[in-house]
Amino acid sequence: MQAAADTVGQRPSKEYRNGPFCIAGAGCMARALHAHAGVAIARTAPGRENGGMCAIRRGLAALAVALGLFGAACSGGQERLAAPTTGAPAPPAATGSGAPSSAAGARSAAFRAAGVRLVQVATVQQPVAMALRPGERTLYVAEQTGRVRAIRNGRLDPGPVLDISSQIVAGGEQGLLGLAFSPDGRYLYVDFTDRNGDTHVTEFTMRGPRADPASERLVLQVDQPFANHNGGQLAFGPDRRLYIALGDGGSGGDPYGNGQSLGTLLGKILRIDPRPAGGHPYRIPAGNPLTGHPGARPEIWDYGLRNPWRFSFDSATGDLWIADVGQGNWEEIDHEPARSGGRNYGWNRREGTHRFAGDRPPGAVDPVIEYSHDNGACTVIGGPVYRGHDIPGLRGAYLYGDYCAGWVKAARLQRGRVAEQRDLGLNIPQLTSFGTGPDGELYAMSLTGPVFRLTDTTP
Repeated sequence: MQAAADTVGQRPSKEYRNGPFCIAGAGCMARALHAHAGVAIARTAPGRENGGMCAIRRGLAALAVALGLFGAACSGGQERLAAPTTGAPAPPAATGSGAPSSAAGARSAAFRAAGVRLVQVATVQQPVAMALRPGERTLYVAEQTGRVRAIRNGRLDPGPVLDISSQIVAGGEQGLLGLAFSPDGRYLYVDFTDRNGDTHVTEFTMRGPRADPASERLVLQVDQPFANHNGGQLAFGPDRRLYIALGDGGSGGDPYGNGQSLGTLLGKILRIDPRPAGGHPYRIPAGNPLTGHPGARPEIWDYGLRNPWRFSFDSATGDLWIADVGQGNWEEIDHEPARSGGRNYGWNRREGTHRFAGDRPPGAVDPVIEYSHDNGACTVIGGPVYRGHDIPGLRGAYLYGDYCAGWVKAARLQRGRVAEQRDLGLNIPQLTSFGTGPDGELYAMSLTGPVFRLTDTTP
């Protein structure tokens, strides 16, 4: 897409907010508390973007923060493989003898046999996200407490790449939540909640190995009515545009119906060109699916999401994988073929494939994987599709885990359906995020501090 075809965005966006993905503690617990308690909301006068912002009494939100980021009333393990549904029929079953080809059989056997172990590479403070800077082999890790750290040549730099801890209050589902580098490596973008709990997407210019604090530029601001469901994932897609995850604004059950509303940025994945133009902080890329749709925000790429804490692009196909944290019973993972935005993933009418607050929206897309809160699971943590070389049996498989249960699983997709999946036999307490190194190898992070590399069990 050519930048000349893009349209400029509005001033740094502010709108009312609700909350993130129920990374257990503040999320899972707070969602239950908010669902059964009254929350007083006072709206300011009109004039703010999208009809204004809400001034919120955040007593319950503060309680959620005090309970801790992830971890509480959560769950674990009954899996369902959901057929992809878009209103069109599912792909027909394969014809023939029914026996897999020798190549397919070999792939399946290698997948089932792959052994994986964890190797700790660093310890940081509450790691929640990882990113790569193009042209480097350094691993950049976001600490929820407000710093970006660098792991260079296997060693943690003593000083931070960036420190915005004075701008945030970390805890619960708030703090520094995501980071991404521009495709040319010149700019670092971070997603954080400020001291009022509102979402900021901010740009910093890189000066050598550090971000220049004086270069800070606000790209997008979104008012959050509650402390939970803030999303936070940032990633540049194969199209070199910035994708941003925002939860439905929080509380429990999406009380404002943000997931299904096209007039708000909450409960969405956005797609923007973050560079300023014409006095505006960002541009709307050509091809955004809802541009020109009456009443719709043109930044929207996908909607009907509760708290898409982590999403990723398959580096080989460009497909988008979205791990959307569930309400009280079901976690879901959505698969989106490359360049097919504009999808409605159903929240809050549906939780996974199940009715929640109404009938299924026309054309809504069901997840390819859902699992229940049985056996200690609570919060899905989405990972990448593995394209490295250390673990050959997992090449092409999508990895994901659960914050409370600590397990990590891999799934293979075939013709839009999960052909097989398995537990990798790992346990990562308080798993917050995955990352991919410059060589395509996998990393995983625990809120307790460790950063692990996933590698083959062969010594």
